[in-house]
Amino acid sequence: MSTNGNGTNGNGHKDNAEAAASPEAYAGSMAAGEVAPPPVKLTKADFVSGQEVRWCPGCGDYSILNNVQKVMPELGIPREKIVFVSGIGCSSRFPYYMNTYGFHSIHGRAPAIATGIKAANPDLSVWVITGDGDALSIGGNHFMHAIRRNLDMNYILFNNRIYGLTKGQYSPTSELGKKTKSTPMGVIDYPLNPLSVAIASEATFVARTLDIDVKHLGAIVQVAAHHKGVSFVEVYQNCNIFNDHAFDYFAERSIRSDHMIYLEHDKPMVFGKERDKGIRMNGAQPEVVQLGGETNLTEDDLLVHDTHLKDPSVAFMLARMEQPAFPQPVGIFRAVERATYEDMMTDQIEAAIAKFGPGSLEKLINSGDMWTVE
Repeated sequence: MSTNGNGTNGNGHKDNAEAAASPEAYAGSMAAGEVAPPPVKLTKADFVSGQEVRWCPGCGDYSILNNVQKVMPELGIPREKIVFVSGIGCSSRFPYYMNTYGFHSIHGRAPAIATGIKAANPDLSVWVITGDGDALSIGGNHFMHAIRRNLDMNYILFNNRIYGLTKGQYSPTSELGKKTKSTPMGVIDYPLNPLSVAIASEATFVARTLDIDVKHLGAIVQVAAHHKGVSFVEVYQNCNIFNDHAFDYFAERSIRSDHMIYLEHDKPMVFGKERDKGIRMNGAQPEVVQLGGETNLTEDDLLVHDTHLKDPSVAFMLARMEQPAFPQPVGIFRAVERATYEDMMTDQIEAAIAKFGPGSLEKLINSGDMWTVE
């Protein structure tokens, strides 16, 4: 919405940006003795920037953007308290399209930038947006260390199993044997499993969802946003230009119920169009079983999903289930509590001040070995 010189629109009303300011901002603008009006509830439209969305028509990124913009108002966080940080790739245009603070950083280093932002401003809601190439190739080291530190931030990885922005080369998640522009004879690298890396790095919240299952996608993003600690969400995202139909073998709507399993906390692991199949443990290994009929197995015989297990072993095992031997799992794999990096850092600083005093920058600079250069 365009505004005139006095900050109002053509009808004399304050624009959305000012109307959606925080209560503190209202209070600061009020004269003594006046009562600040309540802030206007934000809507999805308030989080849509004026930038032209420049993704290919039909790209799965649109679905992710749309659902994040829908979730934002439900969090009750002022826009000036939200920041999106991205690296390089198609997904990394994301901050331009969010009407919040944003930082389009450099290839693979979004977690490092986000760590600095969160450590310096613990009250901010920090979101990292990345792709399978950006996060797991050049950014693999940063990805792992941001996860293990357990900063209270949200990490969304768009996984289309291809390099899209650079026009179709294979990525760290491309399947073995896949022919691309950079692998004309087929990929001979074994693919990385993003969830396996996140869980092995002790992520406290790990989930997976689909760009085409918009209801599930929105619900996962909302739960992740409320998690205290690092929340890692992998989104299977279709690149209709360079890797179209990459997930159809399990995600296509007509076969999805028989080839995917939706993980639900405290529920037996049942799947199938007739809900007649399930996952149970056979010793230390999971197996697919048929319910009823000749097996006489019931839901009571199946593995019950528990997202709150402190030991990440079961979550790791579930993350390794792949088609065609197993249904492809989506949902929340793990959600546990652990002290966050920024809280521990704050406690450490306060303890140091209590023990040694507030300190002096001048004394610090002039302490220890000194040299005078003429």
